[in-house]
Amino acid sequence: MNLQEYRRLLAERSTLKRMLDQIPDEDVLDRSSLQSRLDIVESELGSITPPNREPARARLTFRGRPVVGQHGIFADFGAKATSAFAEAVAKVAAGLSGRGANSSANRDESRLLITGTAVGSFGFELEEMPVAGTLDFGEDTVAGQSLELTQNILRGTLGDDDELADSVASAGSRGVKAVRDFLELLASNEAVCGLGVSDKMFQFKDVGEVRRGLERLSKDNLREEETTLTGEFQGVLPKARTFEFKLADSTEVVRGKVGEDITSPDEINSHLHAAITIDVRATRVGSGKPRYVLLRLPDWDGAAPQPSPGE
Repeated sequence: MNLQEYRRLLAERSTLKRMLDQIPDEDVLDRSSLQSRLDIVESELGSITPPNREPARARLTFRGRPVVGQHGIFADFGAKATSAFAEAVAKVAAGLSGRGANSSANRDESRLLITGTAVGSFGFELEEMPVAGTLDFGEDTVAGQSLELTQNILRGTLGDDDELADSVASAGSRGVKAVRDFLELLASNEAVCGLGVSDKMFQFKDVGEVRRGLERLSKDNLREEETTLTGEFQGVLPKARTFEFKLADSTEVVRGKVGEDITSPDEINSHLHAAITIDVRATRVGSGKPRYVLLRLPDWDGAAPQPSPGE
């Protein structure tokens, strides 16, 4: 069982309980059927024993004008920079999860704790806050994923357009803006940062690189729009949440990610090679190719089946 299946069972349990509360006691047959299903759901939930997992951790360090060697950091800058970084992680998490940036669930799952100061430079050791009632299914947590993606965005600002587009497409516009706000705070204070996540480390060398990164994330360089594509699905990998889509009247096949709002991406594989129009978010950085995120499943009614190649 994965996290998505677990959440589905929780939702089903809530629905069954609500339905039982609305059915009179004298409707024995209806109540018996619902109660039987509720007993099965409760049994499945009760049988879950999640494995132990180390919390996601990160190392955020600073250099530049606000930092006094390894002795200390200006308090006002340290507080603002750490808060701006935490805000960026939370909004990147919102882009990944498909929930609103200010939702309580999103805030809880992406909240970070300061657990110590970084050794060897000045900064902080960060760790995801344990969330009561959540289980680990061997999958990366929201905090872990958003920390890694935030690091990828920072690294991508110094890479090519396609590399940066891969990261910002998953983070969403609010996540990208929050990372941009963080970089703007660094640049205005003539500071640079380093971010270590797991065994990967990224470090801006100087303020010039920070300013370059800020420019790469500017609205003039990064364009995002909702649009439609017409063609046919070639396939989807539900676990990786990626799809291939052949454009109509063309041999071009585009690849993209399935948005987190879509709970059953495997449904697409039941409608391959059917002429359809899909809603996507297209993100383009500079002169790079657009990156697509499928926003919702299409209306399959009326979709015309097409023969597979070679038929």
